[in-house]
Amino acid sequence: MVRQQPVPCPDSSGAGLLLLHLSNPFQPGSHIAMISALMPTFKRVDLAFEHGQGACLYTADGRRFLDFGAGIAVSSLGHGHEGLVKAIAEQAARVMHVSNLYRIPQAEKLADRLVAHSFADSVFFCNSGAEANEGMVKMIRKTQAGRGHPERTRIICCNGAFHGRTLAMIAATGNPAYLEGFGAPVEGFDHVPFNNMNALRAAITPETAGIMIEPIQGETGIKQADPQFMTGLRQVCDEFGLILALDEVQTGMGRTGKLFAHEWYGVTPDVISVAKGIAGGFPMGAILASEEVAASMGAGSHGTTFGGNPLACAAGNAVLDVILADGFLDDVAQKGTMLGNELAALVHDHPRVFELARGRGLMWGLKCRMPVAQVQAQVMAEGLLTVTAGENVLRLLPPLVVTREDCREACAILSQAARALEAQEDATSDNKTNSRTESQA
Repeated sequence: MVRQQPVPCPDSSGAGLLLLHLSNPFQPGSHIAMISALMPTFKRVDLAFEHGQGACLYTADGRRFLDFGAGIAVSSLGHGHEGLVKAIAEQAARVMHVSNLYRIPQAEKLADRLVAHSFADSVFFCNSGAEANEGMVKMIRKTQAGRGHPERTRIICCNGAFHGRTLAMIAATGNPAYLEGFGAPVEGFDHVPFNNMNALRAAITPETAGIMIEPIQGETGIKQADPQFMTGLRQVCDEFGLILALDEVQTGMGRTGKLFAHEWYGVTPDVISVAKGIAGGFPMGAILASEEVAASMGAGSHGTTFGGNPLACAAGNAVLDVILADGFLDDVAQKGTMLGNELAALVHDHPRVFELARGRGLMWGLKCRMPVAQVQAQVMAEGLLTVTAGENVLRLLPPLVVTREDCREACAILSQAARALEAQEDATSDNKTNSRTESQA
């Protein structure tokens, strides 16, 4: 492959396109392709931000956007949070990385705090949600091996889940679109309908090691686990000797108004994964585990180069300083109730655009009647950033520090966008009627 200097093309605005000369060993000859310096794994919107403050982002030319995507539930403290910025800057000035060959006081402090405020006895730090889920799967298998059941390696997952983009996690997710082109799926995952206990029980075999689910499925459109399903999971795991693993990558760290979403159900898991909002935008993930699960992982059984580094853990501790403050999570829950009521009114007022609202805390989905991409584009044009999800759902995932006024403004923008979409639909209908009338004349 020969890589030449960046060359502009008519539709690139001069932005770093590379001329690649590729030789295909399986097909004679070669071809020339135009590709961005950034791999095209994302369909990025032509919009860039220069700075942010609170729940708002600003472009270089001064346009303001209310951020109800929060980097897909990552920017838990919003943008430019003084405490988080200060913690990162001060730690970066001292030491950023030493490796896990040595003690890391910042990691020890963060682990102690997470253990003190959860079911867990021990924590493993990593760099992302997918990495946390990968580690969690290893722990499930290792725990069963430690119990004398090395044959128990299979994990039951739910249809509609999203557990990450690694080879194993796209197999755990089970979505055919994510599996296409990557060969045979990684073995070891069985899938059942979400919230269907009969199907789950029927899927248990002597090789089943554990169950891995999300308390709220985010990518599928904000679908909550039924209370009886969640309590049933714990009962089934106790009955069959299975490990209960919860993917709290999106729901954890205060997103639903509790530190972890499973707390709403009164269910105690054996192990959970967290990431996204844990460090307010700094790359970080974690696995929180019971003593039995954690003890199964001896030295050398798992590892990470960057996980738990001083800088990431300084950010994580700064986030916990805010989230664990008296009244903060109660306020998240109250703001979520207020937002849910506003969204329900929006659905009532604009039934041609919206079908229903569902969610908890500051994790909401608006199921749309119009194509969700069209709705998202219109609300973005009005100054509101959102995230799409499955089943034609528009996701609202604002920072946890969002104000009530921010929530009211977001709903006003959604209403304004709905009126614009209704007017566009009416105009299209009128044009079609006029065209038919003219053709008949």
